[in-house]
Amino acid sequence: MKAEKLLFAGADEYQATFAKAARDVAGIEFVAHEPGLDLTDIRYLLMWRPVPGLAKAMPNLKAIFCFGAGVERLLGSAEVPAQIPIVRMVEPGLTGGMVEYVLWQVLRHHRRIWELEEAQAAGKWAPHWYPAAWDRPVGILGFGELGQAAGEKLIEFGFPVRGWSRSKKSHAAIQCFAGPAELPAFLDGLEILICLLPLTPETKGILNVDLLGRLKPGASLINVGRGGHLIEPDLLAALASGQLIAASLDVFSQEPLPADHPFWRHPRIFMTPHNASDTDPAGGLGAIARQIARHQAGEEFEHVADRARGY
Repeated sequence: MKAEKLLFAGADEYQATFAKAARDVAGIEFVAHEPGLDLTDIRYLLMWRPVPGLAKAMPNLKAIFCFGAGVERLLGSAEVPAQIPIVRMVEPGLTGGMVEYVLWQVLRHHRRIWELEEAQAAGKWAPHWYPAAWDRPVGILGFGELGQAAGEKLIEFGFPVRGWSRSKKSHAAIQCFAGPAELPAFLDGLEILICLLPLTPETKGILNVDLLGRLKPGASLINVGRGGHLIEPDLLAALASGQLIAASLDVFSQEPLPADHPFWRHPRIFMTPHNASDTDPAGGLGAIARQIARHQAGEEFEHVADRARGY
């Protein structure tokens, strides 16, 4: 089967890495976008943010593959023709990276690592007590591919895990909740809350004073969804009151985070620069090659974003 051209647009800092990885991926011919390029015979597009005029200038475009798991930038753009499928990135490297990050931060909050860091900085020997993992309920807001994988890893470490999603799901070892009516029961008594939601009009600002107030006093928050999920003043207020003891944030409403933002100076906020998990170039291109092969065989694309739902 002849290799199909895949146009790579945007995320310029990753272009060389993806171009190199593409040499070992059968079924695709990697093409870097540049002004004046003839787009007539290119049917597949890989991008992160909409490039003005690009998709509409590709007369034979069959699908847009998203560079990462979040598709809200593409779904909300008038630059993307309504009839073109937008395919979410689902590949082992992206999933594995998120599982690692979630486990890392859950263990940080479970063992209150900041107390040990503070003691070391002060030159103080300060043993401290923490409960058993099975006495520390963990909840995952957003129980999709990434949420389920993270939950299964946390179960291996003994944590009781709950999952919440918009539509009902089931899992043999994880208690599942769905919809607004079941959100209070999901939150009740949680000590560690992980947000892995997609950003939609319904989930924007969901991490607010009301939701945080339903957690067990002294709980922790881990946000690896989107910055738009969090009402930032509400987080600061919850930390000040003791309703939350600490937070880990990988995503922010403004990125990069301004140097004068209060999060930088807060002793109980741990931050990473939106790199909890990145698409593995070889794994991502391999997943795209398999999707293209399905399409050429007359099958539907997998992991297509639902425009009505927003993810």
